[in-house]
This record gives sequence, structure tokens and C-alpha cells, in this order.
Amino acid sequence: MYLIARLVLNALALMLVAYLIPGVTVTSFVMALFAAIIIGLVNALIRPLLQVLSFPVTILTLGLFTLVINALMFWIAAALAPGFSVSGFGPAFWGGLVFSVIGWATNSAIFDRKHH
Repeated sequence: MYLIARLVLNALALMLVAYLIPGVTVTSFVMALFAAIIIGLVNALIRPLLQVLSFPVTILTLGLFTLVINALMFWIAAALAPGFSVSGFGPAFWGGLVFSVIGWATNSAIFDRKHH
């Protein structure tokens, strides 16, 4: 149940990002669900490798390069998911940032309550 709730919330967050950020589009809620799955897979499989490879740059930029990696993951997911598109690095950067903030907020507001 937890996984389904997270998936639906991520799909809704992705639709909100598409509404707020010009250059990010999602054609339907079903495509947003599929894109949320792709984003999760990209973050689980590709992100760790990029973080390890870019560790020296991340240290030099005091962690700010992590935002670039976040944008790249968002952009890669858009390239892999039909019905979800990002028109460039700028929309990928802001879309990834807003998507992460929304995800953090929903996780801390809804899912972390069971631990307190």
C-alpha cells in the first residue's frame, strides 16, 4: 500500500511540475504514473553511478553539482517515458528541483508520521 501511495503522489507531483514549469509536459495521469515509475528506476539505477563518478566535482562545488545530477536524472526519465517530455536543461533543472521538493514535503508530511 505504501508503494502505491508513493507512486500516486509522485505522479500527482509530476503533473504539478508540468503545470508550474514551462517546458515540462505530461499528457495524462496514466503517463504521469508511468513516468513516476521511470523516474524511480532512473534514480535507483543510474543516479548512484553518476554520484560516484562525479564525487570530486561535487566536493569542489560544495555539493551543488548534485543539483545538476538531479536535473540529468529528470531529463533522462523524460527521454525514456512516453507522454512525459522536458524541452531542455533549464526546465529539467527546475522541474527536477520542484519535483524533489514536493517529494520531500509529501514524504515528511505523510509518511514520516508513522515513525513519531
